[in-house]
Amino acid sequence: MVVDSGSTDATVAIARQAGARVFERPFEGFRSQKQFAIEQAAFDWVLCLDADERVDDTLRASIQAEQALGFDQAAGYRFARLSNYFGRFLRHGNAYPDRVLRLFDRRRGGWRGNREVHEAASVDGPVRTLTGDLLHFPYRSLEQQLAKTQRYARMMAEHDFKRGRRASLVGLVLSPAWRFWRGYVIRAGFLDGWHGLVYAYVRANYVRQKTIMLWMMQNKQPVVEPPRGNR
Repeated sequence: MVVDSGSTDATVAIARQAGARVFERPFEGFRSQKQFAIEQAAFDWVLCLDADERVDDTLRASIQAEQALGFDQAAGYRFARLSNYFGRFLRHGNAYPDRVLRLFDRRRGGWRGNREVHEAASVDGPVRTLTGDLLHFPYRSLEQQLAKTQRYARMMAEHDFKRGRRASLVGLVLSPAWRFWRGYVIRAGFLDGWHGLVYAYVRANYVRQKTIMLWMMQNKQPVVEPPRGNR
């Protein structure tokens, strides 16, 4: 099954040609879109994948082994996500293992809560970890990554602002530095070479952008370009 939110390429046609059930739905948020998807599923056990994710052979075998047992070991399963960053899989730092819960019994869980970005599934019951990796190919170019992280930073700042969280000048200075230090030094992101260095810098900048946007919101300053008629 595929849920499409207005793609302009051949995604819908290819999916239908391959035999998938395709639902077209306007995008209202990442969490909402995924919850809608599992509600349309034909079976109770669901494996949720984004368009830029692939199951590697080891993870596939792990899933099939649990399926053969009737998925009676847990209400859900998590596994590591391995991201490809401009030609190299990042195996250190904040990028890995990045364990995510993506295989679960939809009768006992789902994409719950009200946070639409950096959403996470949860279940009522035990969760086990499977071997193998979910391969992640998140960025086509540096420009695309920077635009994507800025969008996510704004969405997270809006979410935090609505739930009453506020930024401080100390946090604005220290939070990005801590994110870089934790990922690149403490969690050995430097072992991923220049890829790890660039990744750590960009992720630290994401924290900086999010904190600045939250600071601007709480001080009633514009974060996005206002409509032309409201200038």
